[in-house]
Amino acid sequence: MNWPIVLFVLGLVLIVLEFLFPSLGALGAAAAISLIGAVALAFSQDVSFGVNLLFASAIGVPIAILAGMKLLPKGPLGKLLVNPGPTFSDTAAVDPRDTRMLGSEGVVESLLRPAGVAIFDGRRVDVVSRGEAIEAGARVTVIELAGNRVVVARVSESPSRTAP
Repeated sequence: MNWPIVLFVLGLVLIVLEFLFPSLGALGAAAAISLIGAVALAFSQDVSFGVNLLFASAIGVPIAILAGMKLLPKGPLGKLLVNPGPTFSDTAAVDPRDTRMLGSEGVVESLLRPAGVAIFDGRRVDVVSRGEAIEAGARVTVIELAGNRVVVARVSESPSRTAP
């Protein structure tokens, strides 16, 4: 059996385990001892084998560290330390009144170029048009709600009927 290879692989596995399980450095120290022992044994067998294993260590250790960092959020300690963060389904930043606005009509308070303010049922709402400028006083309708973004479009005025 080739002990330097076994110690080398054991050292890399211990580096990854150090990220997953808190050991106050015991696993890291064991990994260092294992890697140093692997290189020393390889040099005692053959100088070219020792150089090759030293080169493999220079490449393998950073890869093992990156693998440990990648697996950290999935480990038992990582689940306690890493905040999962908000998801797209979370609506904490969105006013709950905005979810009922789709299709409602309001009046533009300030010029939309394309962002501005419109009044809906007596409430001022920051709105965005689809790119066109809409002058103040124009009637608009909500056509899209995306998060806290309220997209409006000008209400097309129906032609008034005049008596012939």
